[in-house]
Amino acid sequence: MRKNFIKENESGKPVVLYGRHAVLAALRNPHRRIGKLVCTSENAAEIRQKFPQVMLEVKLKKDIDKLLPADAVHQGFALYCQPLEQISIEDICRQSEGKENCRVLILDQVTDPQNIGAIVRSCAAFGALALIVQDKNSPQENGAMAKAAAGTLELVPMVRATNLTRAAEILKKHGFWVVGMDGYAKTTIDKMDKNGKLAIVMGSEGAGMRRLVEENCDLTVRLPISDKVESLNVSTAAAIVLYELSKI
Repeated sequence: MRKNFIKENESGKPVVLYGRHAVLAALRNPHRRIGKLVCTSENAAEIRQKFPQVMLEVKLKKDIDKLLPADAVHQGFALYCQPLEQISIEDICRQSEGKENCRVLILDQVTDPQNIGAIVRSCAAFGALALIVQDKNSPQENGAMAKAAAGTLELVPMVRATNLTRAAEILKKHGFWVVGMDGYAKTTIDKMDKNGKLAIVMGSEGAGMRRLVEENCDLTVRLPISDKVESLNVSTAAAIVLYELSKI
């Protein structure tokens, strides 16, 4: 049976999700441990009808504003809940067994939670198996990330790996080709073989992939963008990459 409420003394730091899509998706997710929902009176009737088991607190919009970061676009929803349970690289490898074609995306030192949330949304849109991030240099799950993901944080497994090079080695042992995105690569992504199990590595906009991570790639490719533009926002680039890889 799903546990619906988080006790005040329960261990583990709760997160506060906000925004209509993020909150409703979390409430629908049987694996999400829910605390309480704070919402406006305009939203309360819908919540009571669809999720009668949820502990509900009705507040004015201005009072919800005070609970969240100054720039949070909450749409009258603020949900207190536990972060999703973490899964491992080995779990992803087991999920890939028997799949002829599948993709995972690896982010190397991408630190903006909104970018990561937007990338999660693209992973869901184009059927990526998982998103892998480095535990040390990536933000924890938070409201800004969930808002940018627009509900898809509940759909795409996020693996937090201690060492990305080691994670890539494990993926290779399970039949994945590791492909690094590098603006200086000779081959463009539209020319590469898109069949099979692929793990795509994307670095930060400024520094790109770190040296050891890049050296562990089986090959590197680039997006065929105009030489008048140095680079794209990493979330935009990820969406293009995932779309291109879906064309098999």
